[in-house]
Parts: sequence; structure tokens; C-alpha cells
Amino acid sequence: MGTEAKDDPELKALSEALHQLYDPVLDEPVPQSLRARGMTGVAPWRAYARAAGLVAVGLVVGALSGWFLHPAQPPAVAQSDTPPFVKRAAVAHATYSPEVRHPVEVGADQEAHLVAWLSKRLGAPVKAPKLEGVGYSLMGGRLLPGDNGPVAHFMYQCKQGTRVTLYVRTDATNNRETAFRYQTEGNVKVFYWIDRKFGYALSSADISKEYLLKVADSVYRQLNPE
Repeated sequence: MGTEAKDDPELKALSEALHQLYDPVLDEPVPQSLRARGMTGVAPWRAYARAAGLVAVGLVVGALSGWFLHPAQPPAVAQSDTPPFVKRAAVAHATYSPEVRHPVEVGADQEAHLVAWLSKRLGAPVKAPKLEGVGYSLMGGRLLPGDNGPVAHFMYQCKQGTRVTLYVRTDATNNRETAFRYQTEGNVKVFYWIDRKFGYALSSADISKEYLLKVADSVYRQLNPE
């Protein structure tokens, strides 16, 4: 036991308490069962009792010494630092993608007007990526409220009827992170990334994570041409 353990008042008190508990055993008469086996001497019994008591004390004190001297456990894992706009994107997808009659505010037949309108409202040029190469066509889009201002919401659909939505915000100032991140909100899968002041989140509840990543990669490459 280290010096710290010996000087610890709690361990010292525990050791004394254990001695009070086990030392009386040393004064007990030899059990009849042991006398029958020829152990008539008192000294051997006391020796065994003392040994047992010391072992018990050693085990308990040693274990508690290890507990007190053991370094503190690492802090609990912090809650997810996923940006709030990711959840908003998932909620927007879950809200509008099931719509049959009004899935978008402005249809793809007015794409030029849609992009110009959203760019003006967001105060930055936004684009509606072409996703036919990965099986999706633009249905249109709408303006939505975000954390600190308006955001753009584009919707795409494939021939099988599955839909993906692209949520675009422009208030992610002073952030140069561009790596893809993945998050789930309920049954909605989201790939998101931040590029300077722009934040993007691509959502779907109908396709696999792997295929959604393929679509997200297509979006990213079009928004960030080499």
C-alpha cells in the first residue's frame, strides 16, 4: 500500500473498524469440530483466525486503496455537436416530402425564377444542382425560416417516386469545414457539410445511406467545381 493510502484517514478508520470486527474471534474457544480432528491447542486456532482476519483486512483495505488512488474516470461523452440546421433540414424533409399536391412552393418549370428569388432572399447566390446523373430530377423548392434567417429548400424525385431534399443556409459565417458528416433524425438520413458561410444538408427517408452519400457527393461536386 502506498504512503498516500497509509495516511488516508478514511482507510485508517476502516482498518481499525475491521480489526474491531475480527479481533474478538481470536479469543473464541476452539470449535468442537476442530477439537474432534485433534486440533486441541488454542494457539493454532488463534493463528488461523488471525491470518483470516488479516487477509480480510488486507483485501478490503487494498481494494479501497485502489479505489481512492485510482485516477478519475474520463468525463462522459458530450452531447452531439451537430449543428441545429441539420435537425431543421430533417424536419423539413419529413414535413414536405410526403406531400402530393403541394410538395414545393415554386415548381421546376420556373427554375430560373426560383433560384433568383431564393438567392435574393438569402442574400447569397444559391444553386439547384442537376442530379439526373444519379437518378433524380428537380421538382422545385421553397423558402423556409432558419435559425437566423431564411433558408432554401430544394426537392428532387426519382422515377421510383423516392425523394431527396437539399436544405441550404447562408449564415454559417467563419466556418471552413467541408467534410461530410452523417446524422439520423428519426427515420430521416442526413448528409451535411459546411462550406464557409454556406451550410448544406441532403435528406432522405427512402434510400440507403450509401446511395444518399452518392447523391450528396454529386451535389458537392457541382457546388464546388474543381
